[in-house]
Amino acid sequence: MISEIFGPTIQGEGTLLGRRTMFVRLSGCHMSCLYCDTAYTWDSTRFNLDDFREVLPVSDVAEKVLAGSAGMAVITGGEPLRQQGAVADLAGRLRAGKVRVEVETSGSIAPTAALVSVVDQFNVSPKLAASGMTERRRRRDPAVNAFLATGKAVWKFVAVGVEDLDEIAEWEARFGLAPIWVMPEGTDADTILRRSRELADPVIARGWNLTPRLHVLLWGDERGR
Repeated sequence: MISEIFGPTIQGEGTLLGRRTMFVRLSGCHMSCLYCDTAYTWDSTRFNLDDFREVLPVSDVAEKVLAGSAGMAVITGGEPLRQQGAVADLAGRLRAGKVRVEVETSGSIAPTAALVSVVDQFNVSPKLAASGMTERRRRRDPAVNAFLATGKAVWKFVAVGVEDLDEIAEWEARFGLAPIWVMPEGTDADTILRRSRELADPVIARGWNLTPRLHVLLWGDERGR
């Protein structure tokens, strides 16, 4: 189930910040983060989801992504691992077209061997207490360990403020996570810059990496950017 396909644009977060990219956003998520900026992919209490999703053959999705000639594709959501079979099929087609494939995920559903074999990188974003969900709901240890075992995972935590860093440190200690990227929560440039300044020194002191949300700095909360 597709929510949107867009690009070429830039990767606004993480290890390949600024790289030219196509995005495939899938519909559906089993999380409900208070600060979610793509609630139109899952929240039926606020959105008519049928207005924001469609069923497309994997071949059509791959064709649209390849036509973007970006050299990289990010499959995001929602939660892409709810549709692992289709995602693995899509990733395989894109890899055959010499496209680097990254998958954005909450890290709460373990990846299949078929998916791992065709993905270059998993950008795993575990949810912290500030997301508003219980720990039991947002943290699934077997899934986290499965991502660690792939050797393809980087760990990106959304932080509302410095008070979230101790919780990230607990995740680091419990699972041995590395590399860790911390990203400020926010959907406008002022908030991103303010929180980035607050987080920068403490994040550096802990030996982690800081990523802004470059697309928000450039285009605000505009969809499809």
